[in-house]
Amino acid sequence: MTENLDLFSTPDPAGKAQEAIEMEALRKQLNAWAHEYYVQDAPTVPDAEYDRVFRELQALEAQHPDLVTPDSPTQRVIGAVMDGLAPVRHAVPMLSIHTETDTEASGAQAFDARVRRELGLKEGDPLVEYVAEPKFDGLAMSLRYEHGRLVQAATRGDGEVGEDVTHNIRTIRQISLMLPAGVPPLLEVRGEVYMPRADFDALNERQRAQGGKTFVNPRNAAAGAVRQLDSGIAAQRPLRFFAYGLGAITPESDGGPAFATHFELLQTLKQWGFPVAEQVQTALGASELVAFHQQVGVTRDALPYDIDGVVYKVNSLALQRQLGFKTREPRWAVAHKYPAQEMATRIEAIDVQVGRTGKITPVARLAPVFVGGVTVTNATLHNLFEIRKKGVRVGDTVIVRRAGDVIPEVVGVVAPTLGTGVSTLPPEGAGSALGRPGGAAVPGPRAAYVPNFHMPKACPVCGSAVVREKGEANHRCTGGLFCPAQRKEALLHFAARRAMDIEGLGDKLVDQLVDQGVIRTLPDLYRMGLTALINLERMAEKSAQNVLAALEKSKQTTLPRFLFGLGLRHVGEATAKDLARHFGNLDAIMDATVDQLLQV
Repeated sequence: MTENLDLFSTPDPAGKAQEAIEMEALRKQLNAWAHEYYVQDAPTVPDAEYDRVFRELQALEAQHPDLVTPDSPTQRVIGAVMDGLAPVRHAVPMLSIHTETDTEASGAQAFDARVRRELGLKEGDPLVEYVAEPKFDGLAMSLRYEHGRLVQAATRGDGEVGEDVTHNIRTIRQISLMLPAGVPPLLEVRGEVYMPRADFDALNERQRAQGGKTFVNPRNAAAGAVRQLDSGIAAQRPLRFFAYGLGAITPESDGGPAFATHFELLQTLKQWGFPVAEQVQTALGASELVAFHQQVGVTRDALPYDIDGVVYKVNSLALQRQLGFKTREPRWAVAHKYPAQEMATRIEAIDVQVGRTGKITPVARLAPVFVGGVTVTNATLHNLFEIRKKGVRVGDTVIVRRAGDVIPEVVGVVAPTLGTGVSTLPPEGAGSALGRPGGAAVPGPRAAYVPNFHMPKACPVCGSAVVREKGEANHRCTGGLFCPAQRKEALLHFAARRAMDIEGLGDKLVDQLVDQGVIRTLPDLYRMGLTALINLERMAEKSAQNVLAALEKSKQTTLPRFLFGLGLRHVGEATAKDLARHFGNLDAIMDATVDQLLQV
């Protein structure tokens, strides 16, 4: 019997089946390594090994483009340029959470009281269990998976309809393109796209170096990247993702998972490969909510990403269903804010301060604004180059940031002045939080005659010349310790705890000692007698004796502390220790040549 042959078929190339198996193994290995690196923060191979295997997969895919799969690591940066962002109707609305504006403990207590009242619980009834989570300051995102494969990513939009940003979300390596076996056929994961602070700072540095636009804060940078039409641009932005909930999911009746609590849901998301914040924990009753709010508040500035509060959710999903929704907000959840770290206010004047090393720092005098738990009236502008780069002038409405103990700074212009001392925000806008009504004005035109700030040619304190050395961004007073401002700062630095640790030598005493001519140089501190101190205003004899005793005690110190206390430019604590270790004593340091110093 003659065998029928198909003359138009193409025989399978030798080894193609084996290469398909090899490519699948490479994809799985790369995805596993990416999960270790981006989700678990525990890489098991060096970057060079990942890159080598990645290139190997790229080469095989170039030879066999028909074997490329959507979940391949090579397909994350697809370089597609979209004509526009298509609308996406959410299968389950992405509703916002009610914000508790009371930033004190009473805010958590009020939420717990509301929940108990809605559930009909009395004073002696059991406490309600909650899940407490950080409130990320990023962009809400919905990830839709069908049969384990990422098919769509959409922004929140108005809650009902968002925008399709799948092409950009595929570039985020923390987000799996293909989920492990066992996930529901339909799964929508809700979470937040954000940008870590360190990556944000590095991004802005690159933008400056390339003459590009810098970003005001990580949230703006993340939101801008997500909404890019060109995924190649988004791929260059260091975006990350945290999961915190679900949207649409295969129902339990069709074989979907059965969750009893929100915490169980989050743990399952972790098992499926989604990053969940480490700080998430259960909390029993109002007291534990308060403790969580305070605990996260203390560590807030040390987190690698921005948060603007915490979120409390009733843990039991059955109780969530019982509580339901009110005006499109869940009754079972609330966002408990912290005092805002970024606010908008108006610059009323710009003047300068003289620092310990003579650095002239421009300072913005502000309409008082409550930022980060304190009222701020001054904010640093760093130097003239920063002022020019940010385009700051008197009368502008600006963003002021204060985080922890960091000196408040002006980070950008919200609304330029129109040249009459009036900005495009009304007076009521001063002190409004960014992103809230009255606090997000679009910058308008600036009048050409609004004057630029200029550095003074003479020190405002001592009259000495102000210069800027070649290659430096900062202007400096040339007066040295002849300048009272530098003298005061030098004395305070010398007496600081990490330097000579002279107890009692604070701002007010130093002001008097310098203003009355008692101290002109650092050695004058140790020549000062009891009479000179007693003659100062509000200085009792006992207090004067305590200061003299502290000065005497400070003579017993270490060489690194003494060197650091001298306040020499470019000699911080680490350099002081290096000098002491290298030369051994002060005489050797004083006798050292420039070449010898450069060897340290």
